[in-house]
Amino acid sequence: MNLDTIFLMRTELLLIFQIIFLIVYDLFVSDSGKKHFDLVACSLFVITTVIGFFPTTAGSAFGGMFTTNTMSSVMKSILNVGVILVFLQSKTWLNDENTFHKKSEFYILTLSALLGMNLMISAGHFMIFYLGLELASLPLVALIAYNKYSQESVEAGAKFVLMAAFSSSMMLFGISMLYGAAGGQGLYFDTLGTSLSANPMQLLGMVFFFSGVAFKISLVPFHLWTADVYQGAPTNVTSFLSVISKGAAVFSLMFILFKVFGNLSEYWKYVVYGLVIITITIGNLFAMRQKNIKRFLAFSSISQAGYIMLGVLAGTPTGMSAVVYYLLVYMISNLGAFAVVSIVENNTGKVMISDYDGLYKTNPKLSVAMMLFMFSLAGIPPFAGFFSKFFIFMAAAEMGYYIIVLVALLNTVISLYYYLLVVKAMFINNTDSPLQSLTTDNYAKIGLTICLAGTILLGIVSWFYGSINQFSFGII
Repeated sequence: MNLDTIFLMRTELLLIFQIIFLIVYDLFVSDSGKKHFDLVACSLFVITTVIGFFPTTAGSAFGGMFTTNTMSSVMKSILNVGVILVFLQSKTWLNDENTFHKKSEFYILTLSALLGMNLMISAGHFMIFYLGLELASLPLVALIAYNKYSQESVEAGAKFVLMAAFSSSMMLFGISMLYGAAGGQGLYFDTLGTSLSANPMQLLGMVFFFSGVAFKISLVPFHLWTADVYQGAPTNVTSFLSVISKGAAVFSLMFILFKVFGNLSEYWKYVVYGLVIITITIGNLFAMRQKNIKRFLAFSSISQAGYIMLGVLAGTPTGMSAVVYYLLVYMISNLGAFAVVSIVENNTGKVMISDYDGLYKTNPKLSVAMMLFMFSLAGIPPFAGFFSKFFIFMAAAEMGYYIIVLVALLNTVISLYYYLLVVKAMFINNTDSPLQSLTTDNYAKIGLTICLAGTILLGIVSWFYGSINQFSFGII
């Protein structure tokens, strides 16, 4: 491995080093030293994230199986920032007596999952993509079932591992069909993309592959696991699952659709067109019915996945910029909302929307923060969520998808209703016994502050979108 390869794989190699270091640290450090495990893990990962923002050039390694470019580096850096926010939110939960003795596992498993997602993003070969997907999925199973004393958590882990196995096998079956139908061209994205000719086996392989990835993104009708898993998993794990995992899968799918299946776009675009409509609509309709706030955010994330795929459907550099920008904004807003949910749950054990009735009376700062996150997720100006939806709609409209943009706009109006239900509960609903004043550790306060700043600034400061936009040209 030469220096060029090391530079291209700097993020992955730094993650591997950090995982090994944390395992050794946990095995050999004294009990008093383990009390500082959070600080050590977060500090090392912040260094990894900062290094990831250094400029990079396009290149490949291992015979083209691993590829990277500026946009993929940007996407990895965005995911790294999201993981930092998850770590900041998790401090109080990890210091609970039921999880303190195994908090090292949380950091190691999370970083292992992130390593797999990075491999998915940089894959230039279907086997690397599949290995990255499995490396990302298996640690997630352990994280979802992390609270072994909670029946809901264990049940969620069992449901996720079954669905993950089913979707992975479906995807692998599709990859094998592509390999057989490619006429010995192998599974490299570059060579496979030029050899596909829309014969029935190739189309069937594409359908199976797409269906496998659709499970990871929670596109309808592959979404049925989402609400149960989100409800049962620890809240901090749910926030990671809803944003980081979904972001990596969407970016990878977008790249593969145009790099590998570009010649078949006249077939899969109609499928994506229909999936976008039903995903946004069903996500919105079911979100209205939820009483548990984690299930509510689960169906919200399903609807948001539909909006993201609208940018993928556009299939242009503008569409790629809109998707990456949307993922960034959604990550900040959704992690902020989950941070509030985590604070409430850690202090009271309450997870129902009705438990937030009158929250403003006792926790005004927390209520205002949650209100801003709901406004951003709903797409209310001038918050960042409005601009992310605007750029997604603009990218789709440029390609002539006016009907689907109209449907998405109507669904945005519908989504205002259920997002404002949470705001109504906190500020308008009366109750004789609102939640008591809640305590928040400094780590969570820092995470909330970052999310609030991002929710406000990502929309009104044009530099963020402009920087992403300049890297998208020439990628698809």
